[in-house]
Amino acid sequence: MKTVIALLLMMVSVLAAPMSSRAAFAGATAVGDTFSDPAKEARARNLQRQLRCLVCQGESIDESGSPFAADVRHLVRQEIADGKSDQEIEDFLVARYGDFILMKPPVQADTWLLWLAPFVVLAAGGTVAWITVKKASRRSA
Repeated sequence: MKTVIALLLMMVSVLAAPMSSRAAFAGATAVGDTFSDPAKEARARNLQRQLRCLVCQGESIDESGSPFAADVRHLVRQEIADGKSDQEIEDFLVARYGDFILMKPPVQADTWLLWLAPFVVLAAGGTVAWITVKKASRRSA
């Protein structure tokens, strides 16, 4: 039930994000699509590669062409221009959209099953294969 509510809230926040982020930028200073400082540009691109587009879900906001990704890219660049650290920007976005916005979400108590599921499936498949081979070798003997 908590998962369903979280997904619904995420969907509402994704739909509301473009409107609310534009409103937040109304009084802010203008930031272009690129920084003239190569260090800031590299920092922005690196941070954008670490953030997932919630519309495309398989792409980072650096790769995505969705309006949501464009808004978040602009937000990231605005925050960098305002002097915020990468961690402060990530923390703000995680507070707003949840851990799913990170391309590499942290291992937490509520996500451990997602991290361990591939290994559990692999172990189960290996066990089934081992049992099948054992039974086949007993029949042939």
